[in-house]
Amino acid sequence: MKVLVIGSGAREHAVVRSLVADPAVDAVICAPGNPGIDLVALCVPVDPTDPDAVVALAREHQVDLVVVGPEAPLVAGVGDALRAADIPCFGPDRAAAHLEGSKAFAKEVMAAAEVPTGMAHVATTEAQLAEALDAFGPPFVVKDDGLAAGKGVVVTDDREEALAHGRECLAKGAKGGEGRVVVEEFLDGPEASLFCLCDGTSVVPLELAQDFKRVFDGDEGPNTGGMGAYSPLPWAPDGLVSHVVERIAQPVVEEMARRGTPFVGVLYVGLALTSRGPRVIEFNARFGDPETQSVLARLSTPLGGLLLAAAQGRLDEAEPLQWRDEAAVTVVVAAGGYPQSLRTGDVIEGIDRVGVGADDAQAYVLHAGTAAGGDGQVVSSGGRVLSVIALGDDLAAARAAAYAAVEQIELEGSHHRTDIALRASRDEIRL
Repeated sequence: MKVLVIGSGAREHAVVRSLVADPAVDAVICAPGNPGIDLVALCVPVDPTDPDAVVALAREHQVDLVVVGPEAPLVAGVGDALRAADIPCFGPDRAAAHLEGSKAFAKEVMAAAEVPTGMAHVATTEAQLAEALDAFGPPFVVKDDGLAAGKGVVVTDDREEALAHGRECLAKGAKGGEGRVVVEEFLDGPEASLFCLCDGTSVVPLELAQDFKRVFDGDEGPNTGGMGAYSPLPWAPDGLVSHVVERIAQPVVEEMARRGTPFVGVLYVGLALTSRGPRVIEFNARFGDPETQSVLARLSTPLGGLLLAAAQGRLDEAEPLQWRDEAAVTVVVAAGGYPQSLRTGDVIEGIDRVGVGADDAQAYVLHAGTAAGGDGQVVSSGGRVLSVIALGDDLAAARAAAYAAVEQIELEGSHHRTDIALRASRDEIRL
């Protein structure tokens, strides 16, 4: 089987790594890829948001499956173009990807499917925004209605900060039409992420993970695309995954099918485990980053056949998934200044030292914001530069191995959180 992966981040590197390890996969092509992916797969410099270019590349290499990683190509209609060309695609069509493309649309679907989520108001004017903020009160939760790479949400007790973020969202939307911002009630309790593989009808869940959105230790500072993650969640209640599938994922898939827009791909369910039970914070229409890095590190079932079955509507034939016993921890190494302004072009050293001589745990590096420099060097080219992943007998062991690996990496001005999975490894999370 030949597989084409669309994207260039650590999420795509994790997917490629799993596909390369699948005995049924003969070749992996990635567009556009990155220097890390280029070591294990063929990277082709194609615009991932150009549906015609993606179709042409898939035909050129006669691939059996296309896996779309980021949200932008999905919203651009890459999935539609591939299916029109009769090429199996793991990733939803443009209409189904609207679950991520619009927070307001997602709320509409959840209401129709009777999915538990927070109350929300959609505002199109500053007056409506202010009214919604006053109706909910602090903590204020204000979300950009459209795509924002995981950074369009502000949660704050400061009404002026919430109002300012809402104004920015409205102004951004107004440049291309009607601006919309979603104001929600604050959901208490720890958060969890669950990826559900969907084929338009059936749902197969992966295992739970937790990510860390704030840039600094102790969940301080602005939201980012994610500074780290871990899996499994030893504190999660028994039966949570089956509950989410039965109460949330399956009803949403059925509602999307009822609307004539079947959802094929990954339904990312972002959850708050509140005192009233699990509530949906958000949906994404693709694998989340950095949770994917931790979850796929633990998946023993070959990935290629699983994704092809989803793309072909055969998930009901899938055998129960197999998982490694080890825990996985992912730590993101970010460029100086991230997530506001950031520096790029700095040489990265030490990647080849990660995992060397490690007897008690497996550690490795996945590339995200990297580019090829001169003399065979790798340089930083984005905000989240690398993901460092480690497996261990438990979270404490995986954490120790991940941070030991991070210390091997040299990138001037870089920063990372030092508390990824810390509370869970100490059994400090309570529901």
